[in-house]
Amino acid sequence: MTDTVVTQTGADTAEPAIAGVSWPAVAAGAIVSCALTFVLLAFGIGLGLSVVSPWIGAGVSATTFKIGTGLYLVVIAMLSSSIGGYLAGRLRTRWLGVHSDEVYFRDTAHGFIAWAFASVLGAVLLASPASSLIGGAASDATQATASAASRSGPMDGYVDTLFRSDAPAAQNAGNAQDSRGEVARLFTSSFRNGSELKPADRDYVSKVVAARTGLSQADADKRVNEVVTQAKSDINAARKATAQLAFWLTASLLIGAFCASLAATEGGGLRDGTWRRKALG
Repeated sequence: MTDTVVTQTGADTAEPAIAGVSWPAVAAGAIVSCALTFVLLAFGIGLGLSVVSPWIGAGVSATTFKIGTGLYLVVIAMLSSSIGGYLAGRLRTRWLGVHSDEVYFRDTAHGFIAWAFASVLGAVLLASPASSLIGGAASDATQATASAASRSGPMDGYVDTLFRSDAPAAQNAGNAQDSRGEVARLFTSSFRNGSELKPADRDYVSKVVAARTGLSQADADKRVNEVVTQAKSDINAARKATAQLAFWLTASLLIGAFCASLAATEGGGLRDGTWRRKALG
């Protein structure tokens, strides 16, 4: 007798009809993650305002506040991304006929996509209120306030220090407003390009300060040097603070992506009933 063996080809290679990405689950996880982020941010703002103080020597130090803010951003990313990723994995449709390794990859991808969606959505929602506030403030401002704001600049405080005089009448000699505007433009253009005042500009500013304030030329030179040093220090401090915030944001986003992906695998495993077997195995 001859045994006939029938081999079915392609039985294990057929793709399931269900799509690999469950977009409703991803959207649900992203929205929840974004909402939790806003709630925790609001709580963090209130907590931060309660520990800082505008008075010197009161409240936490600036270094402590910056480190605490960075760590809190990481905590926000971990909590919101983990919950959003878990929901994205738990709510997705079950895939039948798919290898367990492929299921694990898809769950990880669901968490990552939910994190990415929440990040983009949060960026859009945070940008919109800022634009609305700026537009509303500009439309409601009076003409006089707008004119005064157009004359102000980031260097006005330093120019005020330069032209401060013990004899107020000396400040009214000549056209002081033109001198202030000229010096402010010199400061703004120099520091905007990342350089200091040119020697010729520094000498000119010293002469203007001496003429407007009644100081001796040596005292005027000393004041100009002090103001330039203070301006450089403030600009450098602002640059470092911005860089530190950018690093903390980057770290929080990367940690959030990892937490969302990991939580989605747990949610998907619990959805299919395979998480306990993986944990025990």
